[in-house]
Amino acid sequence: MKRFFLSILVLAMAFTAVRAEDKVVRKVLELGKTDNRVMEHVDILANVIGGRPVGSHNLEDAERWAIETFKAMGLEVMVQEVGEAPIGFSRGPWSGKMLAADGMTLHFGTPSYTAGTKGAQRGIAVLEPKSTREFERMKGKLKGAWVLLESRSTGSPINWSAEADSARAAKIAANDSIEQLNMEIRRYNYTHQDKKELHKLKKDDALFYRQMVEAGVAGFIQASDLPITCLSDRRNYKKLTWETLPRVCDIKLDEHQFALIKQKLLEFQEVILEFDIRNHFFLGPVKYHNVIGVLKGSKYPKEYVMMGGHLDSYDIATGAVDCGNGSAVAIEAARLLTAAGAKPKRTMLFCLWTGEEYGLLGSSYFVDNKTVPIDKISNYFNRDGGPTASTSITVPPAMYDDFVKVAEPVKEYTPGIPFAVNKREGPARPKPKRAGGSDHAPFQMAGGAALSLNCTDPLGYNFVYNDIWHTENDIYNKVIPVYMEHSAVVTAVIAYGVANLDHLLSREGLWAED
Repeated sequence: MKRFFLSILVLAMAFTAVRAEDKVVRKVLELGKTDNRVMEHVDILANVIGGRPVGSHNLEDAERWAIETFKAMGLEVMVQEVGEAPIGFSRGPWSGKMLAADGMTLHFGTPSYTAGTKGAQRGIAVLEPKSTREFERMKGKLKGAWVLLESRSTGSPINWSAEADSARAAKIAANDSIEQLNMEIRRYNYTHQDKKELHKLKKDDALFYRQMVEAGVAGFIQASDLPITCLSDRRNYKKLTWETLPRVCDIKLDEHQFALIKQKLLEFQEVILEFDIRNHFFLGPVKYHNVIGVLKGSKYPKEYVMMGGHLDSYDIATGAVDCGNGSAVAIEAARLLTAAGAKPKRTMLFCLWTGEEYGLLGSSYFVDNKTVPIDKISNYFNRDGGPTASTSITVPPAMYDDFVKVAEPVKEYTPGIPFAVNKREGPARPKPKRAGGSDHAPFQMAGGAALSLNCTDPLGYNFVYNDIWHTENDIYNKVIPVYMEHSAVVTAVIAYGVANLDHLLSREGLWAED
């Protein structure tokens, strides 16, 4: 009889736990429809705070806001110092114009950690020299000039390091030799009918960079594809000191305007350009941090389910999509669960990584420092793509039944946006040996589970990722509210379901054996 009553008690407790879990999920689904605040989070990150490069006041502000936001939900907050920039960078407004009867407002950007102007700076435009002979011929005109470069912009700043100067010196020497040959060819062609072709000079990002800086140029201009991409000086920002700050501007100009100015110069027309660029530096060190909200597990507190995106961004725009979108979904998933009274069996970590754009710094720090055991992470759900809808997940066969179960409440949650669980076909893949494009990579390289929700555009909003990826178009109005609201709910429900399984997700077939 005693055993009978004990069995009844165990069954009753299990039934009560299931009902409590169902109640939380139902509340999350309801709040997702009636009080979804994911776009409020995007608004704060993109419009109130703005672009958030490592070493900026904006990233510091975003970290403080995230900490207080998680605390207001009742979460514990883990803050990890990942690194520091020796010099800080902040950005103000910028403008430029070509001064002439047919003048125009210029469309351009500048990478982070590059110099601004000293107020509005006006000067002539010149084409860059490609050989010592050309440099000597024009060096008297360089002071205060804007130099158009032959190389096209990749979005990265011109490399001003000593190593880059050494590589340029070798190309200058080669060009000087080519120029000697070309002078002989020109003399030959002047007196002969059978014309010989000139040898092409080698190109680089400002072959005479150091010499032109010393000559006092105002800045360098490269043609940029549209939309304009501007990155940060990842190569050199840690080498900066207050004495070695960049001295000249580094401008990425609309390719069509660049071509027009270049043609005028080729026709020996004088072109006057004026730029006013408020790029500012401040004394460091400027520390940058992971901010992680912690919802403690009730039964398996040392086992984990994680989700997240990166808090840092580039700042030519506002980082609304990359990765305000991923950060906002993680924050709203946390808010929905805490507002619904969630008490997961496993600890849930809502991760806002730092330094993703500088080489996955935050997530790598978390993994490399063994913040939690990698084999105790049931799964890490990363979001770092477009602001599209979470519509499926593809999992190894051994995880399939578990994911079908936890995804059941959201498979028809938003009309027109069904959610599906797909079974991965074929043999298990080997663990990646090099970092991929986002914060899931360090977990996968360590052999952990980091299966992300697949995102698509089922309602046809025509989102194109290359439109915003590190470009001036990464702004708030590119974010799609219906997809964001859907994804926050789906992420919360599925992650909560995984946290409440009676077991960690199976590792069978996750990675091929080494």
